[in-house]
Amino acid sequence: MADNPVKDKHYDLISSLYHACQGLEVARQYARDAEAEGDNEAATYFKEVERSYADLSAKGKKILKERLA
Repeated sequence: MADNPVKDKHYDLISSLYHACQGLEVARQYARDAEAEGDNEAATYFKEVERSYADLSAKGKKILKERLA
C-alpha cells in the first residue's frame, strides 16, 4: 500500500470501527427480536453484546479522532 494515502494503521482503525458499529446495530436488532419473542435471557445477552460494541465503537472513534487531528 505504498501508493495509498491512507496509512495501514488508520485503515485498520477505520475498518475496526466500522465493524464494531455494524456489530452494535446487529446486536441491537437481535435484542429487539429476542424481546419480541419473550426470550429475556437472550435479550439480556444481546444487550450486553450491544454495550460491548458501543464501548469499542466509542474507544475507536476517540483513537481515530486523535490520530487524524
